[in-house]
Amino acid sequence: MRTYGLIIIGDEIMRGKRQDKHLAKFIEIFAERGLHLSWVEYLGDERPRLIETLRRTLAGGDVVFSCGGIGVTPDDHTRQAAAAAAAVPLELHPDAEREIRARMAEMGQPVTPARLELGTYPQGSRIIPNPFNRIPGFSCGDHHFLPGFPQMAWPMAEWVLDTYYADDFRQNAETEAVILVWEGLEGNMLELMRQTEADFPGIVVFSLPSFGSETMRRHVELGVRGAPEAVAVAIDVLKSGVAALGYNYDSK
Repeated sequence: MRTYGLIIIGDEIMRGKRQDKHLAKFIEIFAERGLHLSWVEYLGDERPRLIETLRRTLAGGDVVFSCGGIGVTPDDHTRQAAAAAAAVPLELHPDAEREIRARMAEMGQPVTPARLELGTYPQGSRIIPNPFNRIPGFSCGDHHFLPGFPQMAWPMAEWVLDTYYADDFRQNAETEAVILVWEGLEGNMLELMRQTEADFPGIVVFSLPSFGSETMRRHVELGVRGAPEAVAVAIDVLKSGVAALGYNYDSK
C-alpha cells in the first residue's frame, strides 16, 4: 500500500496573509476514496529549502502532492526546485504548450515567452489537466505539482488520484471507535492503552485530553482506529479497562 504526503507552499500562508484551505480539503478528497494522508509539510517560497525537501521526498518513495509556486512570478520557485531536485533540466512540454496556446486563443491574448514558461517542467514530466483555465500542472514520477488556487488544485488532485492510483482505493478498510472518559487522566490509562495496542496488532490507540468547557466537563477522548472487526473488540477492551480504573465513560 502506497503512502501519501502533501506539501503546501507559499509565503502568504507562512506569513498569515492567507489561511490554508488545502489540508482540510485533501483530507476530504482522500477519505472519499478510502485513503488518508500520512504527512503534510508547509514551506515558504524559498528555493534552496524547496530543493532540499523535494530531493528528500523524491528519494522517499511516497506519492506526494504539492500545491503552490508553479507560476512565473519572481516568488514562484517550485518548477525550478523540482527540476533541481530531480537533477534534470526544465523544458517546454508539448502538451502544455498546446493547452496554453489554446487558452490564449480563447482569451484573445498573445502567446508570449512568459506564458509559455508556464509549461516548462522537469524533463520527462507529464501534464495534469486543469479544468479551470487549461494551464496544466505536472507530474514528475509520483510527485504531482498543482497550482496554489483551490479551485484549480482540488479537481486536478482528484484527476491524479482517479487516473493513477485507483487500485489503492478502499484497499484497507478502516474505522474508529471513541469513548469519552469523564475526569480521566491519561497517565492513569497509559498502561491500558499500551497493552491494547500490543494485544491488537495493526490497531492504533489514541487519546485527546480536554480541560472541558462551560458545557462539557473535563474528559479524555479515548479511541481505537484500524480494521473494523478488530476495532469492535478493542473498544470493548478499553471500556472494560476504563471501568476497572474507576472511571465513567460514554460512547462518542
